[in-house]
Amino acid sequence: MRSVPDDILGYQARLDDESRAVCDVLLRVIEGELPDADRKVWHAHPVWFFEGNPVVGYDRLKASVRLLFWSGRAFDEPGLTPEGSFQAAEARYTDPGQIDSAALRRWLGKARELQWNYRDIRRNRGLVPLRGVGA
Repeated sequence: MRSVPDDILGYQARLDDESRAVCDVLLRVIEGELPDADRKVWHAHPVWFFEGNPVVGYDRLKASVRLLFWSGRAFDEPGLTPEGSFQAAEARYTDPGQIDSAALRRWLGKARELQWNYRDIRRNRGLVPLRGVGA
């Protein structure tokens, strides 16, 4: 496996023990499933990108860790709930034992294939999919 960028390692290091345990599992699975994605800390949390578009990331909330898929509503998958007003969907965890690794791997596979074009969202009003979903 390629080395994790320093900014993501720094993010992990600043977490409390409970959140770090969840984020360590998420990091390991995401890195394993999306080895060709660009990744960095973006808007203060780790995010993975394809072609400049965010596809998945996670962040520490007050009471849980949120795993966010920018195009997650298009996945039509149990375990993800709509987030925000566009195509995002999320799962929240308070313990690493709550993470269904098989479902997470399936969601990551869909994240690779079903991407809305967030990079050009202002120009396209978010209506043009990058790939998958009607592309």
